[in-house]
Amino acid sequence: MTGRRAPRARPARAATLLAALLVAVAACDRGRASEPGAVYARKVREAVPRIEKAVGLPFKSPPKLEVRSKAQVREFVERQFTESRVAQELGLKERVYKRFGLLPDTLDLRRLLTDLLEEQIVGFYDPKAKTLYVVEGSPPEAAGLVVAHELVHALQDQYVNLDSMQNVPGRDDHVGAAQAVMEGQATVAQLGDASVAASMPGGWDRVRQMIREQQASMPIFASAPLLIQETLIFPYLSGAEFMRHASDANITAAKLYADLPSSTEQILHPERYLTRDAPTEITLFPSTGGGPATTPLPAGGRRVAYENTLGEFETRLLLYERLRDQAAAMRGARGWDGDRYALLDVTGGEALVWLTVWDSAVDAAEFHDMLRQPPAQPRPTPSGAPAATGRTVSVTSGEVEGRPVVLLVDAPAGAPAPAVDLRSVRLQ
Repeated sequence: MTGRRAPRARPARAATLLAALLVAVAACDRGRASEPGAVYARKVREAVPRIEKAVGLPFKSPPKLEVRSKAQVREFVERQFTESRVAQELGLKERVYKRFGLLPDTLDLRRLLTDLLEEQIVGFYDPKAKTLYVVEGSPPEAAGLVVAHELVHALQDQYVNLDSMQNVPGRDDHVGAAQAVMEGQATVAQLGDASVAASMPGGWDRVRQMIREQQASMPIFASAPLLIQETLIFPYLSGAEFMRHASDANITAAKLYADLPSSTEQILHPERYLTRDAPTEITLFPSTGGGPATTPLPAGGRRVAYENTLGEFETRLLLYERLRDQAAAMRGARGWDGDRYALLDVTGGEALVWLTVWDSAVDAAEFHDMLRQPPAQPRPTPSGAPAATGRTVSVTSGEVEGRPVVLLVDAPAGAPAPAVDLRSVRLQ
């Protein structure tokens, strides 16, 4: 299964990210002593019954295992990122996240992700090849964790099509929630019991902090932007905590696979999954059928280049990047009930339109006020001086179909701002 939202381009998963991180946290021996493939195969045979018991489902067929060199892994990762469709979408996402202020303007996202995945990968499960790969020469401790974690994905893939689950265009938040279940379940099975970490002082937050403290062993991860770090960690730790709640509610793996969470809101607040509080779906431009337009739309000669969602989790990250206040960011995002953004090609450059819908007018007003606050740390230029934005940003409140919404429009200064007619927006 390929890797957590980085950001939400998933051609190659940092497949053993948590395994490698936990090895670092435990200060295990990270020597690179090579193990023959037969030893990895033995680890698979030993782990299979334990994994079946932890998940509650049997393997329909024996999992396939192959050993790959580091060079082969690097080639695999690069091939995934250079595939035309993936490369195009990753480029659009990079533009969007830079526009939101979640990535530095000078960052080469594809290069960072390639380097990061190569740094972290000890092994991975590829749902296309239906094969578990272990990197030749991986540390024995990491390899053992990897086999356990990746075997869960091999088992999941026999009941859920992981490859198609990860490729749902324009619904990143939905895909991220499903991925959190898969990674969370694998983490719980790998650790043996989610309550072990959850019950330690500080719980999963302390595990997250311990991961950050291992900077010497993970230099690329340590230097990555907050968005990359958090979206890599989220499905493992928050997904594991969600799985603990699902277990407490006696929800079996089979039931969960048949009714996966539909938003990161449901992962962050499991009670909303249990009560089936689904997010509101938004169609910003009904005339385009909800997808990119091939011809200019009526207002301002604009063209929709890309559309997608952030979700509650990334809305929280956005608020934190602006406010540098974790409690405020969590509070401001908590009333989220749906969002949709569009990257527009307009006269003078590109514009970003982002509409969020809220549980209540109070939630919308609080988010509106937070979004209007100037960033606590202005974005720097390559020289280190604060950037002159050259942008016009507006944040307004309103209603769509009786629901409270907040609209952000970010456009080139001096150019006509793209008009968004809230009367034409559709909710469902």
